[in-house]
Amino acid sequence: MAIGAFSALVDLSVYLSLFTLGLWVHGAKAVGFIVGTTTAYLLNRRFTFSTNGGSARFAGFVLLYGTTFAINVGMNGLMLTVLPELPFRMTVAFVIAQGTATVINFVMLRTVVFRR
Repeated sequence: MAIGAFSALVDLSVYLSLFTLGLWVHGAKAVGFIVGTTTAYLLNRRFTFSTNGGSARFAGFVLLYGTTFAINVGMNGLMLTVLPELPFRMTVAFVIAQGTATVINFVMLRTVVFRR
């Protein structure tokens, strides 16, 4: 759980920083997701699932995260469209999108990518 929370903070920090610097909101979200996901993969591989990986595991990871990338960025965009203008609207949209992706990622990492 700590790895997931840390990786989500990395994602959110990159997302908000890039947006603040003027990057298109969906581009900022995409880059944040990629950086956060890479962090999660490396830390989970080392500490949570205790495996060295391998090409089949990495291919499963790429397929899983390609799918959840689309879900995460799409959900974030949807939430930015439907949420009212609030001071923390981007953060709320991020949390909803991240929550959705986190559940999908953990279940699929455990049952498909890092199954024993």
